[in-house]
Amino acid sequence: MKHLNKLFAGALLLAGLSANAQDSTNPWAISFGVNAVDTKISMKGNDHLRFEELYNPRGNFNIVPSVSYVNVARNVGGNFSFGLTGSFNKISKWVEHVPGTENTHVVVNPGDLNYYGIDGAISYSFKDLIKSKWFDPSLNLGGGYTFFGDASAGTVNGGWGLNLWFAKNVALSLGSTLKYGFDDNRVPDMDVPTHIFHHAGLKFQFGAKDTDGDGIIDKEDACPDVPGLEQFQGCPDTDLDGIQDSADACPNDFGTVEMNGCPDQDGDTVADKDDACIDVPGLPVLGGCPDADGDGVADKDDACPTIKGEKANKGCPWPDTDGDKVLDKDDKCPTVAGTVANNGCPEVSEDTMKKLNDYAKTILFDTGKSSFQKQTLPVLEAMAAILKEYPTAKFALEGHTDSDGKDATNLQLSKDRAAAVKNYLIEKGIASDRLTSEGYGETKPVASNKTKAGKAQNRRVEVKLVK
Repeated sequence: MKHLNKLFAGALLLAGLSANAQDSTNPWAISFGVNAVDTKISMKGNDHLRFEELYNPRGNFNIVPSVSYVNVARNVGGNFSFGLTGSFNKISKWVEHVPGTENTHVVVNPGDLNYYGIDGAISYSFKDLIKSKWFDPSLNLGGGYTFFGDASAGTVNGGWGLNLWFAKNVALSLGSTLKYGFDDNRVPDMDVPTHIFHHAGLKFQFGAKDTDGDGIIDKEDACPDVPGLEQFQGCPDTDLDGIQDSADACPNDFGTVEMNGCPDQDGDTVADKDDACIDVPGLPVLGGCPDADGDGVADKDDACPTIKGEKANKGCPWPDTDGDKVLDKDDKCPTVAGTVANNGCPEVSEDTMKKLNDYAKTILFDTGKSSFQKQTLPVLEAMAAILKEYPTAKFALEGHTDSDGKDATNLQLSKDRAAAVKNYLIEKGIASDRLTSEGYGETKPVASNKTKAGKAQNRRVEVKLVK
């Protein structure tokens, strides 16, 4: 039975003595410190434990004044951790129960027995349940193998632990574990008695992954692959303007919150990246450029930056070359003064038409022909000059004859003479689309064809304004 119990306890060795609990963020922990072995627990008969003065270090504790235990543990999921503890001590206080008495014990020196233990446990932490960041109680259950001098045996272990986290990954670690031995007797160097293993030390958590090496573990790092700052949960602020890169419109240039992380060198509320005039305060609607004359055209694009003008004219006012109060852009006769009603062109008056027709009446043709007599050329020149004063006006030239000769011949002659006048005027610079010509022969006399004077009046060219 005794050996079977030892085998059972040895199987529990893999669980590890651990009063410490890790989390998945920092899965590993190491603890070290001092331990105290209390042998006051004794047997009453073979099946009952006796607990008296469990925490009386003056009478019962065996303590070595040096680091006397080391624990390594790892989180195995949730609030559970798994670890191993190695310990040593010197047993100079061995508590014996006086046979035949109920509560009488004596403390003897068994000969400074060397104490060694290797133990394992599964530990459960209550830290998350009580929602505390620093107070971390736990319970543990496991087994181990212990040496008391020349004696050694397996034990079944159970106990409590308490971590007091005074820094992010550092805690004061306290705990007690009952190590239940299966020996029926309590003979030094021959038996391993049931006893309590107390410990006090420091615990350090580690093992958290920090892929980008910025000192912020991946689990708490919003940008685990890029080195960043703690204030931004591990995300970078390349230009150090207090705005993390993901929210910074200009991550490489120091800027302001108002400019969404971008600089505004000229202070015109237009970020430099969008400012076409980065060194001069301007208007947002003009891409950050100034508009000195307020005409809506940026100075850099304004041909007349100090004179208010029109966008369509590069920021300059439209000219009125002929001074007729019709701007050149709307003036169909920009170099000739006209009227607003006639789109800036002069209107042909009745006096002008009378003057044209007075000239036309004096046009002389060679007899029976459409060629001009030499003395007529100045008259045609004068007519051309008048027409040039009205560059948009259109005119109809009408040819007429007297009744001498055949009707068909007279009709054709009148057409040819009217066309001759038109062609001459075109040669003198009058646009062809402004002139038309037609002949009416002898059909529209203005005087009697029975007299020489009347026939002379009927042989004529008339000028009419086309409206």
